Amino acid sequence: MTTRTTSAPARPAAPDLDIAHAAALPGAAVLAALGVTPDGLAAGQVAERSARYGPNAVSSHRARLVPVLWHQLRSPLLVLLMVAAIASYFVGERSDAVIIGVIVAVSVGLGFVNEYRAEKAAEALHTQIRHETVVRRDGHAVRVDVTALVPGDVVELKLGDVVPADVRLLSVTGLECDESVLTGESLPLEKDTSAVPESTALAELSGCALMGTVVHAGSATGVVVSTGARTGFGAIAAGLGTHQLDTEFQVGLRKFSMLLVYVAGALTTSIFAVNVVLHKPILDALLFSLAIAVGITPQLLPAVVSTSLAAGSRRMSRRKVLVKRLVCIEDLGNVDVLFTDKTGTLTLGRIDYMRAVPAGGGDAGEVLRWGLLCTENTGSVGGNPLDQALWGSPASVAQRTALAGYTTLGVLPFDHERRMVSVVAGDPAGHTLLVTKGAPETVLDRCTGVPPGARQALDAEFAAGNRVVAVAMRPFTGGKPPVPADEQGLVLLGFLVFLDPPKHDAARSLRRLAELGIAVKVVTGDNSAVAAKVCHDLGLGDGAALAGADLDGLDDTQLADAITRTTVFARVSPEQKARIVRVQRIGGGGVAFLGDGVNDALALHAADVGISVDSATDVAKDAADVILLEKDLDVLADGVTEGRRIFANTIKYVLMGTFSNFGNMFSAAGASLFLTFLPMLPSQILLNNLLYDTSQLAIPTDTVDEEQLRRPSHWDIGFIRRFMVFFGPLSSVFDFVTFGVMLWVFHSGPDQFRSGWFVESLATQTLVIFAIRTRRIPFFRSHPSLPLTLGALGVVTVGALLPATPLASALGFSPLPGGFFAALAGMVLGYLALIEAGKRVFYRMVRTTTTAPRLASPRRHLRRRAAYFSTAHPTGHAGTPSQRGLR
Repeated sequence: MTTRTTSAPARPAAPDLDIAHAAALPGAAVLAALGVTPDGLAAGQVAERSARYGPNAVSSHRARLVPVLWHQLRSPLLVLLMVAAIASYFVGERSDAVIIGVIVAVSVGLGFVNEYRAEKAAEALHTQIRHETVVRRDGHAVRVDVTALVPGDVVELKLGDVVPADVRLLSVTGLECDESVLTGESLPLEKDTSAVPESTALAELSGCALMGTVVHAGSATGVVVSTGARTGFGAIAAGLGTHQLDTEFQVGLRKFSMLLVYVAGALTTSIFAVNVVLHKPILDALLFSLAIAVGITPQLLPAVVSTSLAAGSRRMSRRKVLVKRLVCIEDLGNVDVLFTDKTGTLTLGRIDYMRAVPAGGGDAGEVLRWGLLCTENTGSVGGNPLDQALWGSPASVAQRTALAGYTTLGVLPFDHERRMVSVVAGDPAGHTLLVTKGAPETVLDRCTGVPPGARQALDAEFAAGNRVVAVAMRPFTGGKPPVPADEQGLVLLGFLVFLDPPKHDAARSLRRLAELGIAVKVVTGDNSAVAAKVCHDLGLGDGAALAGADLDGLDDTQLADAITRTTVFARVSPEQKARIVRVQRIGGGGVAFLGDGVNDALALHAADVGISVDSATDVAKDAADVILLEKDLDVLADGVTEGRRIFANTIKYVLMGTFSNFGNMFSAAGASLFLTFLPMLPSQILLNNLLYDTSQLAIPTDTVDEEQLRRPSHWDIGFIRRFMVFFGPLSSVFDFVTFGVMLWVFHSGPDQFRSGWFVESLATQTLVIFAIRTRRIPFFRSHPSLPLTLGALGVVTVGALLPATPLASALGFSPLPGGFFAALAGMVLGYLALIEAGKRVFYRMVRTTTTAPRLASPRRHLRRRAAYFSTAHPTGHAGTPSQRGLR
């Protein structure tokens, strides 16, 4: 027998339809234009469109050799230096030119290797993270990575989802979208399926859901119209101009580096002019000035920051903290307010059914039986934790048998507005009943004739810290499924009481967070009395509690004031959680939210740092920036500590580089005024800088003093500028002492003078790290890490030995007398003592100054959201030139 198969007629390829045009067409017309049915695309269509449009991404996390190398070479000062070195080679100064070239090459290679390793670490980290969405393909609903979407895909949206592309809506159920990331409008926009005029503004496309926005309420189905950089969100993200999502700290570093470049440009121009006026060879003067400029510029800043973050991500992974992007580590260190749920964080999260409390002298078994009947997922492992505890309790076994003859006729699911679930059931006698179960406050409001003593019994359970669910019922008529209006005229049967005891180590974890300067506030859907009791037992304080119903009566200014006095936010909806977080962010500082449920997704998106756990719902994990592999506040404290440690070590490099280099500028300028020769050859300056930078690469391994971890640290360019101006001249003092020693004590010629200043300059600017790295007394009250100690001492040793090696002649050095090293030891000790004295004066002066809190940045949140749509591969391809610019 032979069978014949026929293939479906080929559907047309998707046209280049933009969202504004699609919004003006009926949904059916958009489907036709995209060549797709409500059942979604076929596999062949997906492959064809994927090849044509590329990934649905706006950024790339791929480590690429050429861009990293270009990052090292793009310094204009470095280019000028190489040009001048090449010129000197052709005019006869060949040995100096070759030495300069080799030193520059080694310096660039050092930065390249470290930055590329960090980029590879970021790429490896990114491959662990997946963001998925539900899409219909070949008539089946499947979960796919958001970057795999193509125009024509039919997607399903639900509460808490980030809209994965520009979507024309086909059906909606109470859909509202938070579009603040695009429009700045804080209120969610209601959506429908109606067409709008084609000239309608992006913020008013009510028939569309836009990429990067968040589903605030309801659900919907829609068809993807535009992906990647062709979306409105993608165009904005492309305008940010970089595939790396920088923190405010990194932006500040970049700005400060440019400030140093401008200062270096002005001073090195002056140094060049002075040397020319003093009739020194023009080429030598130019090379000397350029070498000074290169030495001043903090070239290794990107490598130090990247290396610190990459090493930090590995340490945090060992501590059971997974960050989705390296820059999240710094964000985590900046946190000073943490909003967290109660269940599983402060409590064990193991809910146990305790007892049934009947109302008005009824039967406890009857309360339990009707509570068992009123479940959305009877006995389901994936159901509500309270239902799971109820069905799994020994007391339920006998009552489940009694329910064998009941039939479920309809269900009104739980939602966070009603905080109830209702079931219509038929009993064996043919009667139809409506059984309602939910938050006691809302159930009691819908009951008639609440028995005397019921509210007192409820208050007693809450005061004991127990979780309580109320059960009520009434006869039900009509064959329609239940609606919220049916949940009236109920008769209270009683209460089901559950226990979720506090964690034995939660109090210690809360104390540790307090020591880190983090205010912990509980945001829960539970009763305020229960939450307050748990917080009191754990020593979190007796701060005021604010209920969701009261929160709605406050404007943002009043709410901001209330947050400072409130420890517990109870009976709050997902929208209220997000509003609390947004209002706190407006006041500045770093705000984190820890949650694991669908109802936490909006608040996770709103926070500076969204934190979830490995056991959380997919929606919550998608919304989070940081995933805790254990739901433990101790693990979170580890992550915060690591973020602050990285920040502190990066600041050490910044402070080291700024004041040492600032002092060297003045030393070089001053020496040029009275010396008849160059105080140091260009190649010697570059070699000095290379050795110094090599020692600084160990800074990320350094230990950090406890007091630096106790509070968030924010980028403060004013502090660094004051530090540079205060300590820079102190650095120059000992350079000038060295000049005097070499000229008037040892009567040195040019080669020996340069050798002496080379060794002294390298020793002082390298060893001063031991003083700068701490506000304490170094070595006695603060111990550096072993790699940093060995690196600094090793570089100083190499520098001291160079003038006595066979390389000395080629490098322009000559041997130094033994007496010089005795003088050097005295100068180094005197220098460190002077810096220690200067530290006391400086930190006493700046102690009274305060840093303004970092304000919320809309662009920063847009960059966070852009990371949701990123790949570990280049996002550009032949068919989409606009995406090639995002690489």
